[in-house]
Amino acid sequence: MSYIDGFLMAVPTANKQKFIEHAKLGDSVFIDLGATRVVECWADDVPEGKVTDFGKSVQAKADESVVFSWIEWPDKATRDKAMKTMTSDEFNDERMDPKKNPMPFDGKRLVYGGFEPIVEL
Repeated sequence: MSYIDGFLMAVPTANKQKFIEHAKLGDSVFIDLGATRVVECWADDVPEGKVTDFGKSVQAKADESVVFSWIEWPDKATRDKAMKTMTSDEFNDERMDPKKNPMPFDGKRLVYGGFEPIVEL
């Protein structure tokens, strides 16, 4: 069964094109390591909630847009192997080098996690 890594972040709205370029380059690493699909979604219709919402969850500021993303893997074993590769001392891919492909957002407010699908229609 597939496995999903989900991400939520606040990106300065002015950095939309920089984010797209960053994602296209960096996301290709996940594909090379076995991901079947990577999706990056820019906020379009994201309402503000009274208690919580997407923006509050990443402390988005007025000049930032929420990005919702996911990586789909064929299974958890493939994902775990990819993550082990990416976090190893031997991993040296310039697509993930922050000097060559800097994050155009505050990574401290990135929310992420791995998910096992339980319903698919």
